[in-house]
Amino acid sequence: MSEDVNAYQQVPAQLHRPTPEEMDLATEVFQMLADGTRFRLLLALLDDELPVNDLARAADKPPTGVSQHLAKLRLARLVATRREGTRVFYRLENDHVRQLIVDVLNHAEHMGSSVPRHHQQQALPFPNA
Repeated sequence: MSEDVNAYQQVPAQLHRPTPEEMDLATEVFQMLADGTRFRLLLALLDDELPVNDLARAADKPPTGVSQHLAKLRLARLVATRREGTRVFYRLENDHVRQLIVDVLNHAEHMGSSVPRHHQQQALPFPNA
């Protein structure tokens, strides 16, 4: 077996079948990630907190639309905010969200025909670093 399979077989013993509420919440997270703009926003927040205008540039979208996406991400508890004067800074809610983004990107790399970048550059925290 490959190292990847072995690494993921080390699932904690306390992992349980999710409750219906947990299933609904997990599905909501995937729905948030299924939008390209929201995924780009989360990707931009992997290693930094940013204000709306910087996030709009990163997503190549107008700030008003980005604000609406950020509101949805906030309601889904994927991002948190910090106010500094009149500016609002966004960051990933926690390390689980960060790991989810990294894992999705790593999985996408495995779908290609070449050796995934995260296997070529093990020291990097995510593929585009």
